[in-house]
Amino acid sequence: MEPIWFVLFAVHLLIAAAGSGRRMGASGNKLLLRVAGRPVLAWTLDAALACEAISWVGIVGQAIDEAAITALVAAAAPGKPVQWILGGDTRQQSVSCGLAALPQGASNVLIHDGARCLVEPELLSRCAAAVAGGQAVIAATPVTDTIKQVDAAGTITATPERSRLWAAQTPQGFAVDQLRQAHATASQQGWEVTDDAALFERLGLAVQVLQAPASNIKLTTPFDLTVAEAVLSARAAG
Repeated sequence: MEPIWFVLFAVHLLIAAAGSGRRMGASGNKLLLRVAGRPVLAWTLDAALACEAISWVGIVGQAIDEAAITALVAAAAPGKPVQWILGGDTRQQSVSCGLAALPQGASNVLIHDGARCLVEPELLSRCAAAVAGGQAVIAATPVTDTIKQVDAAGTITATPERSRLWAAQTPQGFAVDQLRQAHATASQQGWEVTDDAALFERLGLAVQVLQAPASNIKLTTPFDLTVAEAVLSARAAG
């Protein structure tokens, strides 16, 4: 019999895995690049499989990567269902495809960028508990740099108050029905956003930030691969 807390907090997870390699300088999906000897996506999947609060995983990607990703999943020998899902032309469309593919009865979902391969099971668990408790939530970190707002010519126009600024990350967690409705409204209205929390903001729905560790970076440039190598090496060394 599963522990009671697992039954209470079990959620579904969608991993956005259609990563472009443009800023990474790669010719294909950056999630298939190797870091610390393994594909980026393999590390992300490891964290998902190690999180007992996650009962099901959907990996949303492009057709060209299906064979490589399904082979990666098979190599992981997952102890919970992991499903390949064909995505759309944009991240927003891909998440909509993922929502449509959720198992019947799914009530809460986490959305996570596959490129955040340093995510820890503990962060996934905290997000899962928050969304299971009725909150919409995003992992985020307080901004530490002074932020400047500039115009098209590059001239500074404002300095926002840093204490109120957070850098949005993933995972992001929502009630499935609410997120599906938000995506349906976005499609009808022609909204294009870069994360799911922005849809809730436009609809006036509350989203809570949940502080993530500094290591929860998104791999975007070659330098990020270097950082990830260092973090993974440090974890391996204990």
